[in-house]
Amino acid sequence: MISTKAKLTLKALGTVTAVALAMASPTLADGHGGKVKVGLITTLTGGGAGLGVDIRDGFMLAIGQSGNENIEVVIEDDQRKPDVAVQLADKMIQSEKVDIMTGIVWSNLAMAVAPATTAQGKFYISANAGPAQLAGKGCHENYFNVAWQNDNLHEAAGAYATQAGYKNSFILAPNYPAGKDALTGYKRMFEGTPSGELYTKLGQTDYAAEIAQIRASDADSVYFFLPGGMGISFLKQYADSGIDLPVVGPAFSFDQGILQAVGEAALGVKNTSQWNKDLDNAANKAFVETFQAEFGRLPSLYASQGFDTANLILSAMAKADVKDADAFRAALKEADFESVRGDFKFGNNHHPIQNIYVREVIKEGDVYTNKIISTGLTAHQDVYAAECKM
Repeated sequence: MISTKAKLTLKALGTVTAVALAMASPTLADGHGGKVKVGLITTLTGGGAGLGVDIRDGFMLAIGQSGNENIEVVIEDDQRKPDVAVQLADKMIQSEKVDIMTGIVWSNLAMAVAPATTAQGKFYISANAGPAQLAGKGCHENYFNVAWQNDNLHEAAGAYATQAGYKNSFILAPNYPAGKDALTGYKRMFEGTPSGELYTKLGQTDYAAEIAQIRASDADSVYFFLPGGMGISFLKQYADSGIDLPVVGPAFSFDQGILQAVGEAALGVKNTSQWNKDLDNAANKAFVETFQAEFGRLPSLYASQGFDTANLILSAMAKADVKDADAFRAALKEADFESVRGDFKFGNNHHPIQNIYVREVIKEGDVYTNKIISTGLTAHQDVYAAECKM
């Protein structure tokens, strides 16, 4: 069941309703044994709240559709603050007695919570953040990432920029673990030489100084990773600047929620993602349709990751009792569920091996969205997997 706390939160924020629950299928309701309690900590207020809301809504949609009464979800807001996330995680593990933790958006928060979770014998299943430290030497048998390793989408962008003939990209990202992974990933696949490289403040909204540096450089293109409101601010200011350099980015800077706020300035921009609403498989078509019917908006990358994370957990519950850690871990590793991405499997470090696509921002009616134009990387595994000893 959904916990009282989760019910109140969802009702207040207008998420999963009786409509989704009415669509529930009983196929997983019996499970393989025992109840599972999930602690979902994510960002629901303040900067970046849209990302956390989408993860939560995708996750809870899958739970509602499953009809599984043996799963309880406790939802909390980390406010994008590491100290708050740590306090909430401690409470969930010590007081709430959760079996699984998930939901964190930001890599600095994940680094504060995930290792502490696995050290206490619990599972952490990431629906978003994939810092390099947890994919390589710091990998753990109880840590799984359903989304990607942080570098992956940026690697595909670097490969695309090379293919497009760019030689001198100006690159920038926030100064936190995912930002550093982003530019590392881009440079790994970009065969040119960056004309400038900047790390901005996390949560920054004024980019006048950075745009001035881009203008003064010899760049032939711009690559930026600025998720959530940061990307909205940068794109609007960049469009107003009159600089006429092509822009490339990861999906995080051109995702569904961001595009509506940016508008026409984003049209034609190429960006990279492991998911898009036009992926041609039955699971994705059903997900896009039911998410839009339930929430009145198109799903984002983050919503798709929340949905897949919940279905991974449900698939493991159908095969093993979470109290039998070895069996449950093996069931997670099998990833026996219908992913909205189509083919899905874990590598040796419990991160996905998957395709990364190149998308283009388009307009459908009054809605700005993306369409897939090519496959950037096929069955791609992160480079840190070689350092993982599992």
